[in-house]
Amino acid sequence: MAKQRTYSRYTREAATLLAKQIQLGRKQRKWTEHDLADRAGISRATLQKIEKGDLSVAVGLVFEVAAVVGVALFDEDRGSLASHIARTDDKLALLPSAVRKRRKPVDDEF
Repeated sequence: MAKQRTYSRYTREAATLLAKQIQLGRKQRKWTEHDLADRAGISRATLQKIEKGDLSVAVGLVFEVAAVVGVALFDEDRGSLASHIARTDDKLALLPSAVRKRRKPVDDEF
């Protein structure tokens, strides 16, 4: 049997908020669960999990459904995502490509 993953309260609340925003977007468009699932290319069961805030659903599917119903994930201006990505890439380029734990200094004093 697989071990049950635990999540922080913040993570659970964020997933619940996004789920409710997706459900609100769907209902404002007067779409059934089946309509939205078809538009997003997923099963109705998966959509139901997304709308319940189930954290086992792949994040890509959740983001795609949110985009289909018009939920802004990071910023109202969708064009600014590209500039945020570019800025983050610039910052990442300045940092080392790998992170290693520091070793304890060798005590070679005898």
